[in-house]
Amino acid sequence: MLKVKYPIIVEGKYDKSKLASLVDGDIIVTNGFGIFNNKDKLNFIKKLSALDKIILLTDSDRAGFKIRGYLTGCVPSQSIIHIYIPEILGKEKRKIKGSAEGTLGVEGIPADILRKAFEEAGVLVGSLDVVHVPITKQQLFALGLTGRDNSVALRRRVQQHYDLPIALSANSLCGALTRITTIEELTEVVAQQTKEC
Repeated sequence: MLKVKYPIIVEGKYDKSKLASLVDGDIIVTNGFGIFNNKDKLNFIKKLSALDKIILLTDSDRAGFKIRGYLTGCVPSQSIIHIYIPEILGKEKRKIKGSAEGTLGVEGIPADILRKAFEEAGVLVGSLDVVHVPITKQQLFALGLTGRDNSVALRRRVQQHYDLPIALSANSLCGALTRITTIEELTEVVAQQTKEC
């Protein structure tokens, strides 16, 4: 069982159930789009973020990114640790029909991938508070991950290498890469991915 330092915000009760079997920590449910109309729940999340950091873990589909974007607009950015799940095709066992994008949500992601995401984010009790040197949009450009003819394809291969969703904005990609790698390692990964195409 992974002991997590900060409260985890997820979309639904099945996400919470999945995480409760893996992590020891507070898990708060937004009830999907219900968060948009639930001022009490939003105020609670704001209070938590005022006390310390919070973790946002939503599905890597349009709905998940919409909820993540809404909460990111309501809570100071320095209080949020974003954890992303990769886009894995499939549907959860309990569902008759999969998501619109055909990808698994948090509840369907294999436990080992979720564990790795929490470990890489540095949010476990006992993990050192590492000072992450920010990876910038200028560095993404210099590496050819933005602004070039083949940037989209290269960026997708790099995101797949790091098990990150494809739909990340440049700012979100910078934030995610900052938490899980260094610019030196990223440079090596980009060079490797460039050779393979």
